[in-house]
Amino acid sequence: MAEATAVAAQPQAEPAAVASNSPAMAPKPDDSKALATVPPPKPDSSEKKNSKGSLDRDVALAKLETEKRNSYIKAWEESEKSKVDNKAQKKLSAVLTWENTKKANIEAKLKKLEEQLEQKKAEYAEKNKNRVAAVHKEADEKRAMVEARRGEELLKAEEMAAKYRATGQAPKKLIGCLGC
Repeated sequence: MAEATAVAAQPQAEPAAVASNSPAMAPKPDDSKALATVPPPKPDSSEKKNSKGSLDRDVALAKLETEKRNSYIKAWEESEKSKVDNKAQKKLSAVLTWENTKKANIEAKLKKLEEQLEQKKAEYAEKNKNRVAAVHKEADEKRAMVEARRGEELLKAEEMAAKYRATGQAPKKLIGCLGC
């Protein structure tokens, strides 16, 4: 900015287009006498021309400064937006990582619980099979005892019948009344 003000303070030569359009400076080709009688340009008018050129230059320089400042502001704005976007993206990534970790932990716990439930189910199934087997074994033992007792009672009945036949006596307890 210091350069721009230094350049603005130095007077520059007027462009050729400004000098040719000025009526006081343009000589008439057919009047050679008019050239001699024309007084030199007034300092006021030249100052106005110089100040007008200087004003245009100052305005152009001010416009350039404004554009330069606006471009710096726009670049800063883009940089800040980029920083904000990057920061937000980093935080979103961290949230996603956290979410995935928590989900994985929950799924691992669920899998562990499912395995424990499957193990307990297998244990209960085994226990129930053992109970069924024990009941079946006990039932077989009871059947065997009933059959053994039946066999003993049949044998006893046959022996008693043989004894009654041998002695000729009739049993005192009759199952059915034969002669009644």
